[in-house]
Amino acid sequence: MDHRTPTPENPWLALRNLTPARIALGRSGISLPTSAQLDFQFAHAQARDAVHLPFDHAALAEQLKDRGRDSLLLHSAASDRNQYLQRPDLGRRLNEDSIERLRQHAQANPGGFDLAIVVADGLSALAVHRHTLPFLSRFEEQAAADGWTSAPVVLVEQGRVAVADEVGELLGARMTVMLIGERPGLSSPDSLGLYFTYGPKVGLTDAYRNCISNVRLEGLSYGMAAHRLLYLMREACRRQLSGVNLKDEAEVHTLENDNDRNQKGNFLLGEG
Repeated sequence: MDHRTPTPENPWLALRNLTPARIALGRSGISLPTSAQLDFQFAHAQARDAVHLPFDHAALAEQLKDRGRDSLLLHSAASDRNQYLQRPDLGRRLNEDSIERLRQHAQANPGGFDLAIVVADGLSALAVHRHTLPFLSRFEEQAAADGWTSAPVVLVEQGRVAVADEVGELLGARMTVMLIGERPGLSSPDSLGLYFTYGPKVGLTDAYRNCISNVRLEGLSYGMAAHRLLYLMREACRRQLSGVNLKDEAEVHTLENDNDRNQKGNFLLGEG
């Protein structure tokens, strides 16, 4: 009996241990092996499910309440998921009820805020469900230490990135941070994106925003994402701008500080 397999040995298979990218999938004749095809279909199904998963804002609001954080639930101008996917422009603006609610909140808090944190389902509510609370736990502790005042966390159903500009403008916030589910990839259905804007107002383009992408356990850690965001916020307040004119040099500065500490340590050791 011939026990040979129709799938030839793949010498590149070891590369798959180094990346989640779909490489070195092998072949069976002129086609993909059955296992690779099934993996692709499963990943594609996960991505589609992430796009259509409803935003469980009630559970998130309850979790925020347990941490002592108030929240406001708003809705974009997109009435449902189908309209949201077909009309990106409607996801960038709030509906009239939400606008009125924010105006009332701003009148009750005339001093404004340093920061407005906005959370929207985007294209992956799964990412928001998994990563919002762990990230905020790391970020808000450090933000409070810097003395920044924060508005209640704003939850937006069917929201896109630019809706944070309207939220920040209505609340009178100096800065906004949008936490949003990014477009799912075939190996990352739960990637969270952070979008930071200084001086938010309706009509700003992406050139006025800074993006920190791929926040998840397999990507950028919560701690590093919080570190980068805090760096951007401090620099934005100092320079009064954000976007393409504000470069993320957080890692560079960290390395420089580490080198400085090492040099000082060596100097002190030499003195001893």
